Amino acid sequence: MVIDIDGTPKGTQPPPAPASEGRTRRDVTRGLRAGALAAALAPLLAAFRAPRPTPGKAPGRASFDRTHRGRRIQGTRAADGHWHVTVDGRPLHLMRRADGTWLSMVDHYCSYPTPIDAARAAVDALAPGERLRDAGEEPRHEHRGGLHGVRA
Repeated sequence: MVIDIDGTPKGTQPPPAPASEGRTRRDVTRGLRAGALAAALAPLLAAFRAPRPTPGKAPGRASFDRTHRGRRIQGTRAADGHWHVTVDGRPLHLMRRADGTWLSMVDHYCSYPTPIDAARAAVDALAPGERLRDAGEEPRHEHRGGLHGVRA
């Protein structure tokens, strides 16, 4: 008689593997820990998500009139959801980013959660005595060509 490596005679079937009895306590404990971790992290992850209001239905008030560092900031929301903001009566252009935050033409490197916050940052960026350019006002100097010290 020929015997295989596993000790069974050649030509016979090896004994069947013991049937799995389902989950072990270790598997159940892992599942419960994963569920508890997910339940604990869900509110934290939801807190970091930026709100996405629909156009024209943005939360908050439809206008504001505040004084910040001695400058009067006024803003009104149009029917289409865009904001018209002025600083000391001169227009401040605001842009809405894709993530729902705002930035201004004066301080366009940072974004802010609301238009009033963006306007306050613009006021902070203006030098004392400096004013925003009026809508119809020409630039202070014109570029008429020339190299202007540029070396290539």
